[in-house]
Amino acid sequence: MESMSSIALVTETWPPEINGVAMTLSRLTHGLSERNWQVTLVRPQQQSREIVDTHQHLLVPGLPIPGYAGLRFGLPMSRMLFKRWSEQRPDVVHIATQGPLGWAAMKVAKRLNLPVTTSFHTNFHRYCGHYGLKLISQSVASYLRKFHNQATCTMTPNEPLSQSLRQDGYQNVFTVGRGIDTALFNPARRSDALRAEWQANDMVVIYVGRIAAEKNLRGVTEAFARVQAVRPNAKMVWVGDGPQLKNMREQYPQHIFVGAKRGEELATYYASADIFLFPSLTETFGNVVLEAMSSGLAVVAYRYAAAESYIEHGKSGLLAKFGDVVDFNAQATQIASQPERMQAMRLAARTAIESVPWDEVCDQFETLIRLAAKGEPLCLPA
Repeated sequence: MESMSSIALVTETWPPEINGVAMTLSRLTHGLSERNWQVTLVRPQQQSREIVDTHQHLLVPGLPIPGYAGLRFGLPMSRMLFKRWSEQRPDVVHIATQGPLGWAAMKVAKRLNLPVTTSFHTNFHRYCGHYGLKLISQSVASYLRKFHNQATCTMTPNEPLSQSLRQDGYQNVFTVGRGIDTALFNPARRSDALRAEWQANDMVVIYVGRIAAEKNLRGVTEAFARVQAVRPNAKMVWVGDGPQLKNMREQYPQHIFVGAKRGEELATYYASADIFLFPSLTETFGNVVLEAMSSGLAVVAYRYAAAESYIEHGKSGLLAKFGDVVDFNAQATQIASQPERMQAMRLAARTAIESVPWDEVCDQFETLIRLAAKGEPLCLPA
């Protein structure tokens, strides 16, 4: 029997925090455990001290991330990492976030001659303009490239992003996709009681995600205004938390804001809606697109990231030209005015996503980290 391999996974975020990175890493680590890996998570201490999984945790001090209430970045605890990894040497270090903790982990791993892999989850340089930091976006991009190029490989969630990073000078970039739990996100969870609570006697439009500037919230409000022009009784439901939530509630008191949801409750909210609007322009992937499709919603999104990879335009969803507001609004208006076509699209969305299991993603991830740990040439099965 093959001996147990060990991985140190360095991340700034972990459940119960709600975001695509935390969800993805949780799936991958559970998959590794099932494949006989010993996983140690290196992460900041959360505000909640509860740890609800069985993985080992090396907790480091952290500070709040500005503009992201409840999230923390880890301090660069180089001495702590050096001591731990000298005494309990992992076979491979995987760094999922590129903050001070990730940078320290990279330096220590290199000093100890440990193989390192990374993943590219967040377009931090694209966020800069939304937080008054546009002048440093090029410096951030340079930092990210320098950071990732120290690793054996960088993993991304989709091939267009991989190609973009290669063009920007990133080396050894591999595409490792994302999966979806179709049992959890399922049209069968549609709730008449929840729709009654929303006083919905017609179409329900939903947005799920961070209520934050980088998510292009104006794109949701403008598109929904066009929807209401053809469906006056349509309801707009927002699921999520973030720095703009208070302001949005004040500006749009007629909309329904329910805060962050998770698990079966989140899945019920998805399934109880009809149309999913996702106008974000800063995603590396966009897990919510897969969740909405799996829940049987007609998705309107820009043609890139997860939407481009999984939606067949006009059949399983609608895609607008990247950044074209007029086109996005037109697609939303079109589907809202064609209820029979919307129903067919909802069924097609669910069918399209049923062949996207997490097991295959975990297999790809494990293949790369195992080859990196052995110092062998990296490749993925065809």
